[in-house]
Amino acid sequence: MSINKYLPFAFIYFFVNALALPFGLTYTAILSPLFYWWILTSRKREILLPFFICLAPFFIMHLIFGIEIKSYVISVLNFTAVYIFCQAFYTFLKSCSDPEKIFRKLLVINFILCLIAIPIYFTSYDDLLWMKSSLTEGVSDVKRLKLFTYEASYYATLFTPLFFFYFLQIVLRQNKLNSWLLLMMLFLPYILSFSIGVIASVMVAIILTYIIYFKTLTQKRRALNIFILTLVIFLSVLFIVLVFFPGNNFFLRLENIITGHDTSGKGRTSDAFILANQILEKKSAAWGVGPGQIKILGGDIIRSYYLYDLDYNTIAIPNAAAETLAIFGWIGFCIRILIELFLFFYTRVWINYFRLLLFLFIFLYQFTGSFITNIAEYVIWILAFTNAFPQFDVKASSRKLYYKG
Repeated sequence: MSINKYLPFAFIYFFVNALALPFGLTYTAILSPLFYWWILTSRKREILLPFFICLAPFFIMHLIFGIEIKSYVISVLNFTAVYIFCQAFYTFLKSCSDPEKIFRKLLVINFILCLIAIPIYFTSYDDLLWMKSSLTEGVSDVKRLKLFTYEASYYATLFTPLFFFYFLQIVLRQNKLNSWLLLMMLFLPYILSFSIGVIASVMVAIILTYIIYFKTLTQKRRALNIFILTLVIFLSVLFIVLVFFPGNNFFLRLENIITGHDTSGKGRTSDAFILANQILEKKSAAWGVGPGQIKILGGDIIRSYYLYDLDYNTIAIPNAAAETLAIFGWIGFCIRILIELFLFFYTRVWINYFRLLLFLFIFLYQFTGSFITNIAEYVIWILAFTNAFPQFDVKASSRKLYYKG
């Protein structure tokens, strides 16, 4: 397939995957039969049989402990659609000769939509591209950019591979666009979405990568300059905001996080694991309660824990690792972490800056948010474990520095 044939699917995934669909349904799920056919014809191998064989022990144990069949089957079908999409994305990386062209188009379109969203913020149509949410205790109805996705943090997660890709281009002097324009295109989505969890995980990933390759990156003048410039700008903005705007939303949330009063942050971290363990007590701590069963078994637990009204129906665990624990128990949770660590070493993630950044980001973020069927998260995992962009290999960039020097 040519780049132009991939573009519609990339556009659907990034911009309109859930637009005008019931909550929980996506176009990538609807297109899963097409993706499945393409995988079979492209790779000439069956992909579903190994998937169901791996899940078979959980299916058997869940049936033994008891399940609500309809919810279970629907959820398993959703899991299967997500798995097929992941296989399709991996096939795309192996088949596409120049995925950067698609990245570039997504970046430009996203930036244009961000610019369009700014004036819409001040109109009565703001709910088309923005969402209102309670940011933290004492701060409600804050508008955050989501574009056509269902939630701001999901949009920020979607954008993260593009951010790391073009941020590294700037650091390694590979960018073709003007650096200042590119930086604006990269930072504006995060500023408008105001997803603290994603932003914090991105910053930690960058800091850890810089520490791991401190000597190598410090030798690159642009990398060192960007680090110093970012630090100076951050400290200057922090000082100005602290002096002139001490009551702003960012500092209020930061204060609530430090004092333990940030309900949003706790709900995505410690509370998520507390609730997962309480739900596990209903069935099996080892094997979990099963797909689609959190809403069945966790409704009363979550309403009681947060003192919600009896008619509150948004029953979920907003944390991918904790949700895995609740659905597949400690066995499934341990398998998840072990697979991530095994693939880290098996695929030698650390030899590539881009892959290392993505791995560090998503490994941390799975404990602070997301959900188990989040395809944006799986795209990041696949990019971390697949060397689709060798231009970011540590040795390759070091050789370029040596020849230039």
